[in-house]
Amino acid sequence: QVQLVESGGGLVQAGGSLRLSCAVRRILRFNVMGWYRQASGKQRELVASIISGGSTNYADSVKGRFTISRDNAKNMVFLQMNRLKPEDTAVYYCHLVQNLMNYWGQGTQVTVSS
Repeated sequence: QVQLVESGGGLVQAGGSLRLSCAVRRILRFNVMGWYRQASGKQRELVASIISGGSTNYADSVKGRFTISRDNAKNMVFLQMNRLKPEDTAVYYCHLVQNLMNYWGQGTQVTVSS
């Protein structure tokens, strides 16, 4: 059974940094991993994604501030978030696509105070 477990959320002041981690159980060699977020009252949106080969994609709102990376040996994906803004406040979800199936983590809250 595929399982995604996030960690690293929390409360931080504007301008600060957080690093999110996601550990994946039962991952295949070829896949796409990413981070989505959902703010209160808003739709879930893509923050960043990374394919198994390493190519990345970012939402315009986080370019230059967030960095997605992965450790294929440890089946983990990370999201380094710098220069956080209050509008980054949301529940962040780890996401995996493999074999045309979508998998989600339970979500981790990130709150940025002004």
